Amino acid sequence: MDHAHSAVIATRLVRIPIGHEFLYGDLTVPAAAIGIVVFAHGSGSSRHSPRNQRVARALQHRGLATLLIDLLTEHEAELDEVTTEYRFDIALLAQRLVAIVTWLSRQKETAALPVGLFGASTGAGAALVAAAEVTDVAAVVSRGGRPDLAGAALADVRAPTLLIVGGRDAQVIEMNREAMAQMQAPVSLELVPGATHLFEEPGALDRVAAMAADWFERHMTR
Repeated sequence: MDHAHSAVIATRLVRIPIGHEFLYGDLTVPAAAIGIVVFAHGSGSSRHSPRNQRVARALQHRGLATLLIDLLTEHEAELDEVTTEYRFDIALLAQRLVAIVTWLSRQKETAALPVGLFGASTGAGAALVAAAEVTDVAAVVSRGGRPDLAGAALADVRAPTLLIVGGRDAQVIEMNREAMAQMQAPVSLELVPGATHLFEEPGALDRVAAMAADWFERHMTR
């Protein structure tokens, strides 16, 4: 491995204060990054999600910094494993994303970078609510997302939004089409042929990563 490549994947653990507790995340900032993408994971998932880690690596190689972060504190995550009470609390998750975007704007290495949000499953609903509240979100990408969970906030989103859905994920395609109809922001729906909800088919996730990287690249250049 050469030095340039190793610099791209140098990741550090960050702690973002939320009240008296912390959210833990893995921050990767390539040299001369063009923007930073915050990942909002789906229900019951965390920053260790192999799917999101794979997408993050692809974005890093395209010059995008990434923050894979747990939107629940350790205590909340333990409770949620038993009760599932937090994973569908879109308002709480969106609030956390807003706090994370604010935190990034105050860190020396990320303050000048445009911010994008990448939401998976229920995380996409939270990402869109956050984008409706924070006007300086540059772009949003949803993977197999539930944008319908953003409800009335959809009409207030200004950030260009890309909705990526598996071509065989019929129910979610319909939810995404209905959400699109309520959005004023530039929005595009891309189907990955032959893919189901988790994009487990060969090559499907790579296609998602390439589409996401293209979208962020296009909307993050200032």
